[in-house]
Amino acid sequence: MKSKSRSVALILVAVAVVAAVLAWFVASVLNRSGDAEAKLTQAVTPALIEKGAYLARAGDCVACHTGHEGGKPFAGGLGIASPIGTIYSTNITPDKKTGIGNWTYGEFERAVRRGIGHDGSALYPAMPFPSYAKVSNEDTQALYAYFMQGVAPVEQANKANDIPWPLSIRMPLAYWRALFSPLPEAAGVAASSPTQLQRGAYLVQGLGHCGSCHTPRALTLQEKGLDESAAGYLSGTELNGWNVPALRGMPHWTEEQIVDYLGSGRNSVASVAGEMKDVIANSTSHMSDADLLAMAAYLKSLDGAKAAVDSQKPQPSESTTAKLTSAKNLTLGERLYVDNCGACHFVSGEGAAQVFPRLNGASVVNANNATALIHVILAGAQTPSTERAPSVLPMPGFAERMDDAEVAELATFLRQGWSNHAGAVTAEQVRAVRTSLAH
Repeated sequence: MKSKSRSVALILVAVAVVAAVLAWFVASVLNRSGDAEAKLTQAVTPALIEKGAYLARAGDCVACHTGHEGGKPFAGGLGIASPIGTIYSTNITPDKKTGIGNWTYGEFERAVRRGIGHDGSALYPAMPFPSYAKVSNEDTQALYAYFMQGVAPVEQANKANDIPWPLSIRMPLAYWRALFSPLPEAAGVAASSPTQLQRGAYLVQGLGHCGSCHTPRALTLQEKGLDESAAGYLSGTELNGWNVPALRGMPHWTEEQIVDYLGSGRNSVASVAGEMKDVIANSTSHMSDADLLAMAAYLKSLDGAKAAVDSQKPQPSESTTAKLTSAKNLTLGERLYVDNCGACHFVSGEGAAQVFPRLNGASVVNANNATALIHVILAGAQTPSTERAPSVLPMPGFAERMDDAEVAELATFLRQGWSNHAGAVTAEQVRAVRTSLAH
């Protein structure tokens, strides 16, 4: 009898625990659901619409919600690869049939800051609502005003996501949201008259959603931190085989270099490549100098990193520079560098300020994964044309000029020349990247 009573007690305890968890979950979901009927508290004026347009630029909304280059802005259709399948961005133009033209402000706010769709379903966190939860009420209303009255409506049906069942079931996403996405009311939004660091934090953590790419993710795919209180926040990671550098403190760059890079896609030591090119072309190059400087100041403040850039600048190895200068007894990688790269990046590997990026100490060269470097050698790269730097600076690709073994030798030299100390590259690695480019 005692054994039976103990079993009953354990069952009752288990039921109580399950009931408590369910009660917490229901209360959490209800608390996070917002008000779909919420109304604007600001009058929609040209100034509010213009403010919303600026904020949409800061959030780089057009990058994900435009299907392809030359596509209709904000009409959706871009395929976003995820571990569970391809998620297609939606039409967020004010078209009443296929877009958001019939959405109330409350429905818009729930989608942007709470991850709840128009029909009440959970959104995939490909939409960075955990970051947008930090956007203020006033700014969210300005965004709504812009998308409703400042964007041209486009009738374009949304694409169905390519996610197999049962992974396509969205109910578990509500648990994910409750566990990992902050409530807008609990998020630290910018004050009405923020300091420079407060403004920078607001932009980086919120609309800029920099952590979406620059913060590593846990097994359950949430970012390992949404602000500087978490050690993993902006600590760098890898995305689609590309090294995504850490942004905490950025000891090798000055605030001016950060502002130049975000504003024009180039600075005295680096030029943009990869997915960051779209961020600069669509978003940060359109932001004010004051906001870019605030972002730079915030990034430099992380971890208290205030070291002077010159004291930590990678120094060229005299032996590498001297050998390339003499052009005697060169290895295959060194010969390929002198013949194909030296005219722009020079024997010192230092490049030319604001024109050709530095290779000595560059993150793309020294990354653990050499995929990005191989990609650039094969396919080339070019800077975006921005208002601050209208000229496009192209680097040619060498896929037709070099075979896999030659690219591997060149990449290995770059990763081990001057002050660089990264691993060697194999022809097999090059072949894999070349195949992915062909596809």
